[in-house]
Amino acid sequence: MTRKNQRIDFDPKTTATHTRHMMLCFVLAAEICFMGGCRSLLGTKEAITPETTLPQAPASQVDRVADDEVSPIAQVSGESPLAAEPTLTAQAANTSVNDKVTETTKQVLNLVTGREQENSSRAKELYLEADAIFRKASSLEGDERMDAFMEAAAVFRSATEAAPRTALEQDALFMQAESEFFAEDYRSATETYQTLQKNFPRNRHIDRVAARLFSISDYWIKRVVSENDSWMNFDFTDDKRPVYDMNGHAIRVLDQIRFDDPTGRLADDATMRAASEYLRQEKYVEADEFLTDIRETFPDSEHLFLAHMLGIQCKLELYAGPAYSGLVLEDAEKLVQQTRERFPDKMQDQANSESLAKAAAEIAYHRAGRYAYRAKYRERQQKYGAARVYYNLLLQQYPDTPQAETARDRLAAIEKYPDVPKQRLSWLQKVFPDQKKTTPLETKQPSTDQTETKLR
Repeated sequence: MTRKNQRIDFDPKTTATHTRHMMLCFVLAAEICFMGGCRSLLGTKEAITPETTLPQAPASQVDRVADDEVSPIAQVSGESPLAAEPTLTAQAANTSVNDKVTETTKQVLNLVTGREQENSSRAKELYLEADAIFRKASSLEGDERMDAFMEAAAVFRSATEAAPRTALEQDALFMQAESEFFAEDYRSATETYQTLQKNFPRNRHIDRVAARLFSISDYWIKRVVSENDSWMNFDFTDDKRPVYDMNGHAIRVLDQIRFDDPTGRLADDATMRAASEYLRQEKYVEADEFLTDIRETFPDSEHLFLAHMLGIQCKLELYAGPAYSGLVLEDAEKLVQQTRERFPDKMQDQANSESLAKAAAEIAYHRAGRYAYRAKYRERQQKYGAARVYYNLLLQQYPDTPQAETARDRLAAIEKYPDVPKQRLSWLQKVFPDQKKTTPLETKQPSTDQTETKLR
């Protein structure tokens, strides 16, 4: 195949990458050459004698220099303090040239990488510039307002890149998130707020950050309820919401609020908001965890009474029936008692009193149902003595339940039946004894005479 018929593919991304690499190599090579030339010039300056660079000092002034005033370098080399001054001048010139070269390199790297290089003075300039844009955006309206806030966010982002791990980065991150928040880019604002909390866990903006994140998550939850949104609903164009699973993102943000600042003013509010949302979704296991957290971690919370009432309802929903564990019923019964003891003023309200009484009656109904279930099971096994025990327990503890009348009827019906049914074909027990009931074999200890015989 001839060269004329060859096909050359052009990839814009590959070409741009190669161009950036070539520019970076050219800059580094130029810097090396330039610094090498500067060193050669500085070496020429260092070779100049003191007489040609500095004016001669009077002899009387030189004589007044004491031995202890001579620098350590001059004492070792045997030179006078005046002879060391040209070297300091050369070092200062070298530093100024290096600063100029570094500044040029940083500007080129900004252009190539698209990121600001570490520079404290540049970071301050960018912060002041972004702050001016932010203040100007506050007085605008409509699309101009949004665009100005996004422009301020971009400049604040450059300031954070120029001053990493500093107090200026902390403030710049917060203002970047604020700019994105007012530009209604809640997706980016949430990420920036969380970056601030991660990089600076005890930052001075923690209360404001928690308030912003709470308002964003609350907006997402309300939007899910109004739009009947599901986790499969994707949206790549709306910056006010996550790309997918808006409800899940909202709950994760609420959980992160209480994790970042467990003693903050909004920690209990975020916990209660997440619990109520889980209840709305009928995820009672997760809701019970959050409600328990409120009762145990925030004893002074304003949501404490509601956490007790909702906790009772949540545990009743978790009860799976008489064939399963009844621990949740015991926990619910304890919660009812705690609510009456801890909130006597709330019990003065008729609505609260009736609601709690209804919950207590439902708990009693389920507890009685468990006794009735066990009694019926023993009846099917013809173990009437055990059945009578469960029926009597039901009548003693829950006499006002619907199962109590059934228990009285069944007790009358099985009154004459033996406690344990008569065993049929009992002669087979002698022929085929139950191995579980046989005693283990007893090992006989050898007598003293046998032991002595073996030893001999």
